[in-house]
Amino acid sequence: MIEVTRLNGKKYWVNPHQIESMEENPDLTLTLLSGKKVVVSETPEEIIERIVSYRKKIGMQEL
Repeated sequence: MIEVTRLNGKKYWVNPHQIESMEENPDLTLTLLSGKKVVVSETPEEIIERIVSYRKKIGMQEL
């Protein structure tokens, strides 16, 4: 799981394998495979960095 921050400042954890897409409009919206959308305060670069770090941690070198 990766930590993200909702716009109200609350922490939230998302399974990075469930993220289907990210869209800035202007806040970053994560769309999960279930269709659920989560609006977060992080930048796309921060989310990508967290996903890469998570995958390295569990032994997945390739994206």
